[in-house]
Amino acid sequence: MNISLEGKVALVTGAGAGIGRAIAKAYADLGAEIAVAEIDPGKCAELRAVFPSAEIVEADVRHRAAVERVRDRIAERFGRLNILVNNVGHHLNTFKTLDEMEDAEWDAQHDINLRHMFLVTRAMLPLMRAAGKGGSIINLSSIEGFRGCPYNVAYTTFKHAVTGFTRAMALELANDEIRVNLIAPETTDSEQVPLKHIIKPGMEEIANRMLPTNRYGRPEDHAGAAVYLATELSSWVTGSEMFVDGGSHNQNIFKRTPQGRWTVMGVVTDSASAAD
Repeated sequence: MNISLEGKVALVTGAGAGIGRAIAKAYADLGAEIAVAEIDPGKCAELRAVFPSAEIVEADVRHRAAVERVRDRIAERFGRLNILVNNVGHHLNTFKTLDEMEDAEWDAQHDINLRHMFLVTRAMLPLMRAAGKGGSIINLSSIEGFRGCPYNVAYTTFKHAVTGFTRAMALELANDEIRVNLIAPETTDSEQVPLKHIIKPGMEEIANRMLPTNRYGRPEDHAGAAVYLATELSSWVTGSEMFVDGGSHNQNIFKRTPQGRWTVMGVVTDSASAAD
């Protein structure tokens, strides 16, 4: 089974840090030519140092003109695209009830969590078709796209919509033999969600116990999933959702007591174990 990406061209949006950076590195390590669309000029400079042979384009993929500039740069240099990773997404720190949410906040969530996938995918399809059969599109969603998440209904709504986009595009591109799948991360230690600023000192053990795998995610966890979905390892996989979530979707409402027993009690303490 071939897990090399030699001869492949991959575009990763938002690869300046975290999951996107880890995916770009994993692809480069496997021999792929890398293109990146990144909004932050400072991160673009970092990427050029880390990936000196990559095509790094400073671009805000929420805007059509910027996306078309990325497409043109890839077309000029490579003439094709084999792998597209729609990695951009953000909660935008919009944690409030629906009746508190402003129109502009809803629109901002739409732009960064869904609309850019439409813009980027549409623009890159001619380049993917030019590459021939066997292309792969990977959409980064969230575990929040598969459950209800209060206090940011817009984020949850558009992450759910990524599933519909993925499934529909998997069918639409079937004749081109371009596969379309998504990765749904749980909380991952990254610049966007820095666990050292979220978990109080001394609470690490309790926090890690919240997930069956006994830890929160690392960017490399998702890079591994993205390698699988980009290579021949997943040649018979399309229209699928991959939960890279430490088992959180499976555990549902169950929590663990300090003794390691599972319970559905609302508060997980030593006394809760007596009721499980």
